Amino acid sequence: MPSRWRSRKKHTDTPADLVVVGLGNPGEKFAGSRHNVGAEAVELLASRHGQNLGKSREAALVAEVRVDGRRVVLAFPQTFMNRSGEAVRALVRRWSIADHLDRLVVIHDELDLPPGRIKMKHGGGLAGHNGLSSIKSHLRTAEFTRIRIGVGKPPSPQAGADFVLKRPGRSDRDLLDDAVERAAEAALALLDQPVEIVMNRFN
Repeated sequence: MPSRWRSRKKHTDTPADLVVVGLGNPGEKFAGSRHNVGAEAVELLASRHGQNLGKSREAALVAEVRVDGRRVVLAFPQTFMNRSGEAVRALVRRWSIADHLDRLVVIHDELDLPPGRIKMKHGGGLAGHNGLSSIKSHLRTAEFTRIRIGVGKPPSPQAGADFVLKRPGRSDRDLLDDAVERAAEAALALLDQPVEIVMNRFN
């Protein structure tokens, strides 16, 4: 990882055991939308560990929790989806995982999966996801773990933007709520098991 941005801000000396980033757009207008299911997963994890996400210098809402003594950082970038990489780069540096990107997990919406399905992958293509593209651009690698939450396909390719920015109907919402819970569980499972084993369990 390039050293020119590593030294710009203070960072923790000991790397976090896991940094889980949930993608979405900030603001009440986008809360509950398909595009924000990743953010919902980190909010759920924070709540389950008695924390609320709070403002940070890294242009993200952040909480640090302990899971069986391990440090887990939960973050929701506040840079809007297509600039997610700005916040993720700062978070990676702040919690000293620039040389440990296997500890970075990004949870995001996925149009190519049916509503409620989750699928994990490490590295590989980004399927045109603007948030992931921004992260790859800023980290200069795609070698991090992603947990994809299926939100289904829009009625037409042209309707994609409106589709992900709207709140789903009740039936899809129930499926997404379940998927958010499983995505949160899958993220923490990476504390104890290699990504390949967790993938086999949740995919």
